[in-house]
Amino acid sequence: MNLMGLINIDHEHDFLNELTYFRCGAAVPFAGRYRLIDFTLSNMVKSNVQDVAIFTRRKFRSLMDHLGTGANWDLDKRNGGLFILPPDFNDPTDISKGDLQYFHNNRDYFLRGRASHVLISGSQFISNSDYQEAFKQHLNSKADVTLITTRIPELEQEHNSCLRVTSNEEGWVTDITNDKANHQLFTGIYILSKDLLLDLVDDCIAHHKDNFFLHGIKDNLPKIKVQTYKHKGYGAFVNSVESFFRHNMNLLSIDTYKSLFYKESFIQTKNSNEPPTKYQQQSNVKGSLIANGCVINGHIENSVLFRGVTVKEGARVKNSIIMQRCTIESGVSLENVILDKDVFITSGQTFIGSKEKPYVVAKRKIM
Repeated sequence: MNLMGLINIDHEHDFLNELTYFRCGAAVPFAGRYRLIDFTLSNMVKSNVQDVAIFTRRKFRSLMDHLGTGANWDLDKRNGGLFILPPDFNDPTDISKGDLQYFHNNRDYFLRGRASHVLISGSQFISNSDYQEAFKQHLNSKADVTLITTRIPELEQEHNSCLRVTSNEEGWVTDITNDKANHQLFTGIYILSKDLLLDLVDDCIAHHKDNFFLHGIKDNLPKIKVQTYKHKGYGAFVNSVESFFRHNMNLLSIDTYKSLFYKESFIQTKNSNEPPTKYQQQSNVKGSLIANGCVINGHIENSVLFRGVTVKEGARVKNSIIMQRCTIESGVSLENVILDKDVFITSGQTFIGSKEKPYVVAKRKIM
């Protein structure tokens, strides 16, 4: 028995405001050189998943450009591999709604797959994980569904939208709620058999439902056996601009960075042939994460710079996230700022946000 993968991002659009004006959330850059979807894809490949489908409805051009054929994740296969599956609305007899349209209209993806079980995930939970142990527990416990959960000691605003899981001492799920007092959160990742998935899809469509997890899994808790598997190690929910900013900033801690990236199977991303970053005579860099291809001639402190950023002499960047190919002219001062790709900041400008509410500049703006 083995796993096939499904990344369902149909419900994740526009959760990062300006950063998702021109792209879906899964394609948002993260940690200097990655995209959010890189973590989910890398974890699936690490878990020996050979087929991965992505359900995406809108703003997926950037995502397709990033993923290409899937070669960077070893998913460019003759049989199987990576599939980007928008919903198909050409069937006049189709009565499915919501994300059930994907399951209905792409049923052949599951039928052709050789795997017996499906690993389903979104893109908002960031980790470096191997789910083979969770799959073994799923099989040994004879569960119908296994939910990957994580316990959060200190809840933040980003956790308000997360589902909470209540389970007994044996790990069997007794309830799934939005109880804000419950610290056991559902990561959006779960495992179930392919046969059960298709049966639940048919039942949901027959009853005019529109959300597979809520109506197929949550509403059927009295009828199916649902187990929990507790996630171990680093994990973070990125589902708002504030959480995006904070978790990028957290990676400036060496221990946090190592806990996410310094593991045996690395997080894979799209290859880039940028030259090494050039630190010119007037540059001054402290406690920052700098990708390759940058030209630095200003002051950088506690910031994350993506590939190809240019910082001119006399510019100051503090506690900020600067994405690909941005140009910051001389005399500019930025603090608690997020610049999306290809932003040009003209000389002498000052932009200051706060850690709780960073100032965000949308893609390709000239300020």
